[in-house]
Amino acid sequence: MFFKRILLMALLVAPAMLSNAQTAKHTFALGDSTFLLDGKPFQMISGEMHYPRVPREAWRARMKMAKAMGLNSIGTYVFWNVHEPQKGKFDFSGNNDIVEFVKIAQEVGLWVVLRPSPYVCAEWEFGGYPYWLQNEKGLQVRSKEAQYLKEYEAYIKEVGKRLAPFQVNHGGNILMVQIENEYGSYGSDKEYLGINQRMFKDAGFDGLLFTCDPAADLVNGHLPGLLPGVNGLDDPAKVKKLINENHNGKGPYYIPEWYPAWFDWWGAPHHTVPASKYAGRLDTALAANISINMYMFHGGSTRGFMNGANYKDTSPFEPQTSSYDYDAPLDEAGNATPKFHAFRKVIEKHLPKEVKLPPVPAAKPSMSIPVTALNTSAALLSNLPKPFENTNPLTFEDLNQDYGYMLYRSQLKGGRKGVLKVDGLRDFAVVMLNGRMVGSLDRRTGKDSMMISLPAGNVSLEILVENMGRINFGKYLLENKKGIIGKVSFTGSTVQNWKMYKLPFYDLKGVKFNSGKSAVNGPVLRKGSITLAKVADTYLDMRTWGKGIVWINGHNLGRYWSIGPQQTLYVPAEWLKPGNNEVVVLELLKPDASKISALDKPILDMLQP
Repeated sequence: MFFKRILLMALLVAPAMLSNAQTAKHTFALGDSTFLLDGKPFQMISGEMHYPRVPREAWRARMKMAKAMGLNSIGTYVFWNVHEPQKGKFDFSGNNDIVEFVKIAQEVGLWVVLRPSPYVCAEWEFGGYPYWLQNEKGLQVRSKEAQYLKEYEAYIKEVGKRLAPFQVNHGGNILMVQIENEYGSYGSDKEYLGINQRMFKDAGFDGLLFTCDPAADLVNGHLPGLLPGVNGLDDPAKVKKLINENHNGKGPYYIPEWYPAWFDWWGAPHHTVPASKYAGRLDTALAANISINMYMFHGGSTRGFMNGANYKDTSPFEPQTSSYDYDAPLDEAGNATPKFHAFRKVIEKHLPKEVKLPPVPAAKPSMSIPVTALNTSAALLSNLPKPFENTNPLTFEDLNQDYGYMLYRSQLKGGRKGVLKVDGLRDFAVVMLNGRMVGSLDRRTGKDSMMISLPAGNVSLEILVENMGRINFGKYLLENKKGIIGKVSFTGSTVQNWKMYKLPFYDLKGVKFNSGKSAVNGPVLRKGSITLAKVADTYLDMRTWGKGIVWINGHNLGRYWSIGPQQTLYVPAEWLKPGNNEVVVLELLKPDASKISALDKPILDMLQP
């Protein structure tokens, strides 16, 4: 009976003990030269990983890889446009479940640095802003303009409602939270930064807040009283001097974005940096007791239509690739690279002797897939929704369309030859006459006009415009409308009376496919099935295709484009199944392409004319 009583008491007390353990609060503070976790010096060795860029099913495995490399923290942005895709409609489910991402990090034993910003840059569509902000009259992002602050505050309160309880001072694993993001590269309004700080606190973020900026812009972007982080600089003396000058002569010393490599954009060479170039720099920074966050530790993939673009007065429009491999320590599929192993050796040197890193998990299996014919097709022009009509072309934003494509159609009197010109093309266009493709236009190269010959009679002019990603960095953030934002002219005369067809491709419902090889002269959807005995990671080989997007089992894998450097699309094993796997390709430029295969490794470095 005595032992039964003891057991009963244990059963009653255990849940209470577990509850207390789950809400055990830590302290995280700024020392004069280091962070203090529960009053003891703490060096943050962190790596950036973005939850929308990694399949939810793989989050835990990737975080275990972070632990194996020696990281103690994970950094991530929070992406406004995935959480509020339409005004007032919030989504924190599926791959957008940032709460589950943070919980898994805690279970794996990782702290989190949260960056809700809400501007993120990140080579992400519109720098993370939802497209609909551009439809709010007078709204000015990154400013004190009232409408912007109203929308911003509504968003950050939704984020705070879900994530503030996970701050370290509330028993969670979020060590600190960043306000704004590299604001010094955009402006210098300290009052605006102060409003950011207030809104974060009102949203429940009552722990440690900080700012981050490139070294050259830190003075502009730092808010006195908060810890300034310095990006892209790892000379210990320079880092400490800059932070001391802006933080009352004190640390801690923190690099929120330490770059071991770089990202890619279409038509430019693949970026790689050998591990040997940065292993020594990492060693020097850690030896100087500087905390870092590697950008990126694991890049993953920018799927769907969520890539951003760069644009400067001195360079053309540069839309980024779907692969966000970044030449990071973990590759696009989450496997350890030579950079991973080199950095792990460096980190091991700076850990206490009693700390032993877990073994590095084996690389995920990958497979090639033989050529498969996609035997059913659907001509894009045979699958159009009801049009909107207007005298002049309307933009995506005018029609409340966020991403994807829009078809513009008008009528011309035939039997003539002349120059077709599209002023304000955003961003790529396929030009058709009576449904037959006659050429393409490309904002990247400045090609906005072409010579066309009209057949006799009335001619249907069709211009299929692709949104290749809104600008994510710099002063042109508010010049991000898509479609045709100017006028269209032929032989110098303005073309009017347009029909516009919205093609956002949220899914493939409603597309009517035909079996057999029907002749198609313009953009086409091809569908087929890949039969698998077992599943593993694989890479669709798109070298013989032209330009478009691919879905597999309903998952939008992102864009492909034969110009490169990316020639493959990563398919996670988590999205495949034994048996039949449906593949759909939207092809813009090569309507005859109909066969697909896959490789067991990616091709990310092949440029083609």
